[in-house]
Amino acid sequence: MIEVVMVMIVLAILASFAIPRMERDLKQEAADNVLSAIRYTQHLAQMDDKHKFDNPKWQQRFWRIYFGTCDDGKFYVIGSDDNMDSANNGRVDFNESALDPANGKHIWAHDGGSCEGNHQLSELSPNIFLGKKYGVTNIAESGGCGLSYLGFDHLGRPYSSAFTDSNESDNKGYMTSQCKLVFTLSDGSSFQINIEPETGYAYISDELGS
Repeated sequence: MIEVVMVMIVLAILASFAIPRMERDLKQEAADNVLSAIRYTQHLAQMDDKHKFDNPKWQQRFWRIYFGTCDDGKFYVIGSDDNMDSANNGRVDFNESALDPANGKHIWAHDGGSCEGNHQLSELSPNIFLGKKYGVTNIAESGGCGLSYLGFDHLGRPYSSAFTDSNESDNKGYMTSQCKLVFTLSDGSSFQINIEPETGYAYISDELGS
């Protein structure tokens, strides 16, 4: 009987450590997901030069990541408005979105209403749905982030507001100060991603080595 009681006590102690750890892991997984997505966007920009200096809309072709909201909550999209016909809303079409290297599915969702829009939900990467997967309820921007769009040029330099105007001037939207993105989860916890100007280096704010 004493042995059974001792086993129950040990299990209770282990459970007290495991439950908070699971909560921290959920936030950490969300932070790692977003950080990887931002770095993947920068990688695509460096590997696929989208510059067309003879077109006034050339910056709309930047590879960019942006955040939106659909029926399943917050999500992100990675893509390039390759044909520059986004009607000045900064969005990209389904066929202009990047593919998730983890599953080969589109990193795209429809902003507002049905997440899949005119496509099949099975065509979309489940990793992009921050609200459904991690409980992210809010995304706040400050510093060098002027809009919900973060793009990169062929050198990996960050731009934050150069995707909505029909006539772009040289280097318009070039990020000159640190961008801060704060993600809040349904349990009230939050994490912050910082993106440095010039280099575009992104990291989790309390994990400088991330």
